[in-house]
Amino acid sequence: MTTHGGFEPVFCTIVPPHVLDKLAQHEDPALAGPARETLQRDAYERTHRRLTTVLGAPTLAAPTDSDKPKRTIYDAKHKQDLPGKKVRAEGSDPGKDATVNRAYAGLGATFELYLNAFNRHSIDGEGLPLNASVHYDVKYDNAFWNGEQMVFGDGDGELFLDFTIPVDVIGHELTHGVTQYTANLTYFGQPGALNESISDVFGSLIKQYTLGQTAADADWLIGAGLLAPRVSGVALRSMKAPGTAYDDDALGKDPQPATMDDFVNTGRDNGGVHINSGIPNHAFYLLADALGGHAWEKAGQIWYDVLTGGELKKDALFTDFAKLTVAAAKTRFGDGGEELQAVTKAWEQVGVPTS
Repeated sequence: MTTHGGFEPVFCTIVPPHVLDKLAQHEDPALAGPARETLQRDAYERTHRRLTTVLGAPTLAAPTDSDKPKRTIYDAKHKQDLPGKKVRAEGSDPGKDATVNRAYAGLGATFELYLNAFNRHSIDGEGLPLNASVHYDVKYDNAFWNGEQMVFGDGDGELFLDFTIPVDVIGHELTHGVTQYTANLTYFGQPGALNESISDVFGSLIKQYTLGQTAADADWLIGAGLLAPRVSGVALRSMKAPGTAYDDDALGKDPQPATMDDFVNTGRDNGGVHINSGIPNHAFYLLADALGGHAWEKAGQIWYDVLTGGELKKDALFTDFAKLTVAAAKTRFGDGGEELQAVTKAWEQVGVPTS
């Protein structure tokens, strides 16, 4: 396990606060109410996350066989007390609750991608048990990793549906745990955008691995299936075409830039971590598309090597990360391979220098 100066007290949600901020101002109370409640709950959980970091999270014993997941799903029963009632343990049969079954399957899909593609034993690399709570709070419009477990809301039914529906959302949030145990990127500005982008990258890879998709087959959307039918949009984010995931009267327009020419300077959203993540997201898509095949085999391996290699600093900027991906491509695939040329070109296309 590689860490840099202790765990950063990061509280990570899949729906960006700038989206909830806009919804909270809506004139329709059916839309504004759940958004305001979600923002308030997120603020509480963010404070709890800091306290957990200061006081120390409870130690979870790793299973003796770290090649297999150890999943436990809890039902919060629309309350805020975590984890809730235990409703499914590792190896038990599916029940009648589709949300429980999806959470269980999503944890397993994440475990399998990291183990089979990168030989990583759970998110901490040492077989950490994977716990999740579903049916959290009432009309809660988010999902999050709190440093100890996954938590899923059911959505408000108006704009957001059940947060266990997209497997990439589950993979995204659990990957924040992987980052926590490895590079531990600071959650602000460009390092925070890298933190978010890494979660999008591996969340997408988990979906592609589960579906057996190549880079050409994949939709490269994050959160497809999460938006309710009334929303004018297809997902929360698009790695292939940042800025095009949604354009809706209630949600607003997807603000993600695809290149540094449109980098957004803002004090909101922790310095735009969910916004500017579109730039490294797009670089990864361009690399994966250029290399073809299964994206986790080459492009994903380069990103994983950088995340876990020990040289990625907590305060890394886009250019720092880009340079490390070039070095990782050289180390793994050689100086004369298509991988090195493709990774250099991908960063060049989004305006991030690698030299």
